[in-house]
Order: sequence, then structure tokens, then C-alpha cells
Amino acid sequence: MEVTILGCYSATPRTFNNPTSQVLEINNHLFLIDCGEGTQVQLRRRKIKFARIKHIFISHLHGDHFFGLVGLISTFGLLDRKTELHIYGPKGIKEIILLQLKLSKSWTGFQLYFHELDKTTPELIFEDEKVTVETIPLEHRVYANGFFFKEKEGDRKLLINEVQNYEIDVAYYRSIKKGKDVTLEDGSIIANEKLTLPPETPQSYAFCSDTVYKPEIAEQIQEVTGLYHESTFLEQHQHLCEKTKHSTAKEAAQIAKAAQAKQLILGHYSTRYGNIEVFKEEAETVFDNVILAEDGKVISFE
Repeated sequence: MEVTILGCYSATPRTFNNPTSQVLEINNHLFLIDCGEGTQVQLRRRKIKFARIKHIFISHLHGDHFFGLVGLISTFGLLDRKTELHIYGPKGIKEIILLQLKLSKSWTGFQLYFHELDKTTPELIFEDEKVTVETIPLEHRVYANGFFFKEKEGDRKLLINEVQNYEIDVAYYRSIKKGKDVTLEDGSIIANEKLTLPPETPQSYAFCSDTVYKPEIAEQIQEVTGLYHESTFLEQHQHLCEKTKHSTAKEAAQIAKAAQAKQLILGHYSTRYGNIEVFKEEAETVFDNVILAEDGKVISFE
């Protein structure tokens, strides 16, 4: 599992940093999460293939999280894309995007599917044989969700020497990897545990931006592999959080600790601070494993 940070600062873009957007690669899926201005330029800079992006998740309808979306869709059209595109976001996103495409006469030559969200409880919004995606209800100045990406448990690992020792036909390998015991021709049963090892532990990723401190988030994302949580302010400016509906670095760390997360990634920094290292220092007073998001950083999880 790997996350590429395309942008991680709050509010307005600047020449040397970008608003929120990131790419999550998980179990052969490539998911785009939020799409602030400049996202498609950042995708090109990181040599991420546009054709691999089939699902885009938008947390909320503030410009620094989705103003790059219509441009990206338009570029897909100019590149003669044929693959369908699914967009998950708050109710209203379909109207906004289609109006822009209509008035600019930029209709796409590919199927565009909108999955509009309005629930305030966790909701399963994507599932296939490898991955699930749930919403994480947030509290911001407008309706907002985070997203919880989870791998499904994979097949068990075949101990090929053991299987061959029992002269088990290859036709049974698939069912063995699925956890089935094997009955030999003489009627004896070989327990699956003798033929396989447990599958690798599924990984997961939680994206939480933007929101006030919301402790119940931790209940939904217990033992998450990687948690991205906004940290717009430091504790010295905590009084601004209620007004703006944002969190501090310390509050993000409290969520990570309560969730027993393996890794915390901070981002969405206010530009009032000259050095983002202070966010890491503050968070580490509560939680040990802290990484600072930075434009272009690639974070791998083992």
C-alpha cells in the first residue's frame, strides 16, 4: 500500500505548495482522493498514468478540495479517454460538474458516474473482491466525509512442499488457498493448517480532512495501518478550531492513539506557520509514529 501526496496545504494554492489531493495505491487499485487546483499537473509531475484513475473520492465541496476536478475531467476527454469514471462526493457535485461541462461544451466521450453522498453515518460506497471503501462522517462548515479504504483478507499461502508430499492434485490448490481441508483417496483428511500459512494481514488507510476534533472517528478505524488526519492549527491557536471547524496536530494525534493506528500522517497546514516541523513535534507529545505530508512525498506501508 502506498500514498502519494500531491498537495497538503489548506486554503489557497501557492507557487511552492498545493491544496489537498493524494493518490492511494492499494491492492492494484489507484484511487484519487480530493482534487484541489493543480492536481492534474501534480499527477503528470509524479508520472501517474491518468488511465489508471477510475475512482475519485471528494471529501467536501470547498474549493481547495475539488476545484481541480472539472479540469481533470476535461483533460480526460481531450485525451480521448474511453474508460468509465466514478466520482464519489457530497450531494451537489453532479450538478456543479455537469453545469461546467455543459456551459463550456466539454462533454466527455466516456461514461461519467456520480455517487452522491448525504448520510451522516458510515456508509459502504465501494466494494469488489479485493477492497472496500466506507465513508467516515466528519464535522466541518459544510457536509463532509473522510474515507476508509480496507483490503479484504487474501488467500492463504500454499506450502508447496507439503502439498507435493501428500501428492495432492493441482486441481485442489485453489480450494486449499481458500482454507479448505483435503480428503485423500484413502479417505484420510489433511487439515488446511498443514498445507498453508495464514494470509498477509490486510492493510487499511483512513483519510480525514477537514474536520473538528471528533473522537468517535477512532471507533470506526481501529488498528488502521495509515491515518491521514488534518492538522490545520497548533494548540496555541486551538480557539480558531471551533470557528473554522478544523483540528490541531495534537488532536489528530489523539485520534491516532485512540484508534491504535500504526502510522499518523499530518497535513492541511495553515500557512500562518513558517515551519511545518512544529506540527510533528506537537503530535509526538501524544503519538510516536508521525509523518509530515509534503507535496510529492511517497509514503509506503509494509
